[in-house]
This record gives sequence, structure tokens and C-alpha cells, in this order.
Amino acid sequence: MLRTARLSRSALCFITKYSAQRSAAVLYSVEAYGHLPSTSSPITPTLKFFNSVDQDGGPIPTYRILDGAGKPLDDAQMPEVDEALARRMYENMVKIPSVDNVMMNLHRQGRISFYVTSYGEEATLTGTAAALADDDEVLGQYRESGVLYWRGFTCDDLVNNCLGTIADPCSAGKQMPMHLGSPKHHFHQISSPLATQIPQGAGVGFALKRDPARRGKNCAVVWFGEGAASEGDFHAGLLFASTIPSPTLFIARNNGFAISTPTAEQYHGDGIASRGPGYGIHTVRVDGNDVLAMYAAIKEARRLCIEEGRAVLVEAMTYRVGHHSTSDDSFAYRPRQEVEDRKRMDNPIARFRRYLEDRGWWSEEEEAALKAKLKEEIMGAFFRAEKLPKGELGNMFKDVYAGEEPWTIKENRAELARLLKKYGKTWAPWRTELQKHEGAGKDITGEEL
Repeated sequence: MLRTARLSRSALCFITKYSAQRSAAVLYSVEAYGHLPSTSSPITPTLKFFNSVDQDGGPIPTYRILDGAGKPLDDAQMPEVDEALARRMYENMVKIPSVDNVMMNLHRQGRISFYVTSYGEEATLTGTAAALADDDEVLGQYRESGVLYWRGFTCDDLVNNCLGTIADPCSAGKQMPMHLGSPKHHFHQISSPLATQIPQGAGVGFALKRDPARRGKNCAVVWFGEGAASEGDFHAGLLFASTIPSPTLFIARNNGFAISTPTAEQYHGDGIASRGPGYGIHTVRVDGNDVLAMYAAIKEARRLCIEEGRAVLVEAMTYRVGHHSTSDDSFAYRPRQEVEDRKRMDNPIARFRRYLEDRGWWSEEEEAALKAKLKEEIMGAFFRAEKLPKGELGNMFKDVYAGEEPWTIKENRAELARLLKKYGKTWAPWRTELQKHEGAGKDITGEEL
């Protein structure tokens, strides 16, 4: 168990740190002038503007346990992470870029159409996943494959999703690659539009609160980038979760870029964490490249979320080492040297490995064995998936509407059948593509093509 009492009062709940300093002044103001009616705001004759959640006007601090060399800070309260858990966390961190490397190569070879990497964010993902209950409901954005790996999502599952095969457990090949989802792993389906999962997550948390079997046991967990926090859905979601209230844990991944837009051009305030207190939400900023800090912060954030039944906001400060996606070339808007410097100076995997090695929990031999095992696992998954067909062509019309099928779907299916009969046998691109699908379109046309 985490030593929550001291940790939450000192490092995590930092927004109350200056309350003692203010008490005398506030007491004087309240005694002299009282409160504004129907509020808790003390009246003061002094005109003073403020632009910080910190009384002294300073920036919000960042919670950290390990320094860049993997050494615990002198005053750090260490979470209780034993050797077995630490090794599992490290192995999950290494798996994330190992899979990304193979999938990026497959994209360059034209074997998959799209991919999103998580380079540089391995500690943010793994520390969070390890701190959550496996049945907490997760609503992701694009880079949360590491959370799914922690819960048992396999390389076969991921590769089948990216190739769109009949064995794709997420959408049976109907979604874009990396738009992951798994009811089995309590991971809600990812959708392309930005920030839609934020108000949805507030609703999921409210549903959990209304369910007697899960009330006080689980929370909803919503991932989003700092760019998504510029969307209106961010504010709607936080307002909903703070006022209803809803046990929803919001995790803002501040990795420096919203595609090509740097944070300096996204907001003028003190990051995303400064917005939490405005909604009355417990908030903390964490070093997202420190897996132990993420583990400790999420553990405590989850406790607050469930015990109080209301929202908590965590801002994880990290750096997106990779391109935004395979559709992006980040060196068009940031220097290559900047990326290389960050990889060298603040590598979350190297930091945690040094911590493990200092304790005798990891070795060079184990590192080599792990990488060999992961390579075999990933390549095996690809070779198996490559042999599988895509689903029946008619699957594209299924699982869209419940109840009676609308006329628009019937018309679309009839139009596709007409086109397949006209071009399916004669036009080489269609003929080739049809052979990749189970049944080669017979489920649509009712005949062999």
C-alpha cells in the first residue's frame, strides 16, 4: 500500500500548501467585512488581481520521485513497489517501443495504412496502468496501447487490428488501425474526433456511481493530450464531472505538441493543471517520465476519485519523441537535435532501468533476453495475422444501428452489390481487393465474383 496520508498532504495536494499563510489575513477580512452573500468568498477592500493558483504567483510544481539518473530524491516518499512489480513495469515499458519499431517498419513497407507510436511516453502509460484496477473503465485517445498491454491485450490483438483481419478484436477490421477497444479489458473504443472521450468519460464515471455493484469500487479514466484540452469538450467534461459529481480521473498527457503546434502557442496559462482548481477538482502535476511518480500519483488520485465520488485531474509532463503519427513529419516543425537531446537526457526507460540495476533487480543478460523474446512475439503475431483474411464485405453495414435497419443502409448495400457485379470481375484493383475478404463479396452479391 502507498503511504497516502503524508504523500497526499504534502506532494500531491499542493493547492492547499499556502492555506496556513493565508489564515490570519482571511480571518481578519471575514471578521471585519464578512462573506459575499451565498458564497464562501471573504470580502476585502483591497483591489488585487491574481493570475495563479499559487498564492505567491509562482508556477505549479511537478511531483517527482526519481531524478534523471534513476536516484530517489532525498525527501521523496517511496511507494511500496517490490521487485516483482518493478520488473513487470519495466518489461511493459520496453514492450511499448519494441512493438512500435516493428509496426513502423511495416508501415514503411506498405503493409499497414496508419500507425501511432508512444515513443517517450512509456512511463506515463505504464505507471498509470499499474496503479489502476484492471476493471476501471478507460477511455483513451491514441497512444494508450501500453495500458492495454498491461491488462493482457496481446501482440496478436494489436497486429490483427492494424491489418484489419477477421480476428481484429476491436472492430472486426472496420476501424482505422490503432483505434483500439476491448470490452474484455474495460477499454472503450477509440474514435478519431478530438476530445469526444472527455465528456463521455464523465458520463461513464457517473454511470459507475449509479451502479450499486461498482459504486465506491471503480472509476472512469480518461486520457487526452494537452492539445485536446483546447477543445470545448474538455471544459464540458470537467464541469460535468465536478458538479454532478462523477468519479472520473482525467489524465492530461502534456507531451509538448498538439501535432505541430507547440505548447507555447496553445495556451498562455500555467499548463493544464491550472484549470483544475477552477472546476473545484483535486489536481496535481507529475513528471510523466518518472514511472514511480506516475504510479504514486495515480494511486492517490484514484483513491480520492473513488472515496469522494468526484473528479481528479492529473497533468503528466512528458515529451513526444516520435512523430504525431505516420501521417506526420515532426522534423518539419522542430529540430532533429532537440529530439535527440531529449532522448538522451530524459529517457524514461533508461531512468527506470538504472533504478532497477542499482537494486540488483535487472541485468544486461535479462535485457538481451527480454528484447529477443519481444521480437519473436511481435514477428510471430505478424506472420500469423498476415495469413488471415479480412472479414466479409457486408460487415461494414453491421453494428451501426440497433433495431430495424434504416433505408439508407439498405440502399448503400444494394448500390455496392450493383457496382461489384459490374466491376468486381473485370477491374483488376477491385478483383485483387475482393480476394482479401472472406467470401470475396459473395455475401453482398449473392454470387461468385
